[in-house]
Amino acid sequence: MNSTAAQLAARMTIGWNIGNTLEATGGETAWGNPKVTDALIKEIKKSGFNAVRIPCSWDQYANQSTAKIKAAWLNRVKEVVKYCIDNDMYVILNIHWDGGWLENNCTPEKKAAVNAKQKAYWEQIATYLRDFDEHLIFASANEPAVASPVQMDVLLSYHQTFIDAVRSTGGKNAYRTLVIQGPSTDFDKTLHLMTKMPEDQAKNRLMLEVHSYTPYQFALMTQDEKWGNQFYYWGLGYHSSADIAHNATWGEESEIDRAAKDIKAKFIDEGVPVIIGEFGAIRRSSLVGDALNRHLNARAHYLKYFVKQAKADGLVPFYWDEGRLGNNSFGVFNRQTNTVFDKQALDSLICGTN
Repeated sequence: MNSTAAQLAARMTIGWNIGNTLEATGGETAWGNPKVTDALIKEIKKSGFNAVRIPCSWDQYANQSTAKIKAAWLNRVKEVVKYCIDNDMYVILNIHWDGGWLENNCTPEKKAAVNAKQKAYWEQIATYLRDFDEHLIFASANEPAVASPVQMDVLLSYHQTFIDAVRSTGGKNAYRTLVIQGPSTDFDKTLHLMTKMPEDQAKNRLMLEVHSYTPYQFALMTQDEKWGNQFYYWGLGYHSSADIAHNATWGEESEIDRAAKDIKAKFIDEGVPVIIGEFGAIRRSSLVGDALNRHLNARAHYLKYFVKQAKADGLVPFYWDEGRLGNNSFGVFNRQTNTVFDKQALDSLICGTN
């Protein structure tokens, strides 16, 4: 447990999310993915990733009167963590959206109740998993909805409760690196609203997390709207002359550069390492002909450029993979067969690290 947060971040090449799985409402396979296996993790490692983010639900497995988490679920999560660490990968384990009990309630009115639950859950999670070495990192939340200084203060209290709860369990957890999330994990909200970090008795053991699906019209938007169109084509040299209406009009290379450099200056340069816990852009496979080829090439450029710029500024990127393989999906791996599904995207992501 000797490494600082910055030293661990420096060793993380690129990360991958086990999305839509352990955080799924209704159970691990409820959102269409199979159970995580050691074979899947081996394929992820072989493909060039050395860190895994595990979005995880806990509230649905807890007694709502006592806040006690089911032992069977704690054991299953421990099993998946062990797959990763046995394959010499770093693991970030969080409390994800989880029904929104924390994420949707960063308000003074909910502060006491949420802090009580945050404390109870993290004491149990940290105690159950405390024997893992520094390859295991805990993360307080996922995308806490915060848009004002008042809400930011409430979120900081949730992060403080998380840190204090983990540290209180002792052993390796007294030194374990922990991750806290910026407001809405948004780059600009984090720059403007996050004016301080929570306190930690362990020195240099905190990381900050932000997410990026910028520009929204390229990364996530799935239909044209009155206010604007989807972006099929992103980046210098990748626009279409035949489909001008779907060329990106903002959020291209200069915006990626700007956001990364601003976060670097405010946090990384001040000693707080930063992970991009989620990023990516959907694959619009319903396009045909030249439009499809141009889109896929633009997407490959986006993924490579995003990773390369993040790494250049010291941010650690974690690709969002929700396991879906159809139109408007992120899936790089076929989890039914534990094989690479989207080699173009995979090659672009890994190439960005070089």
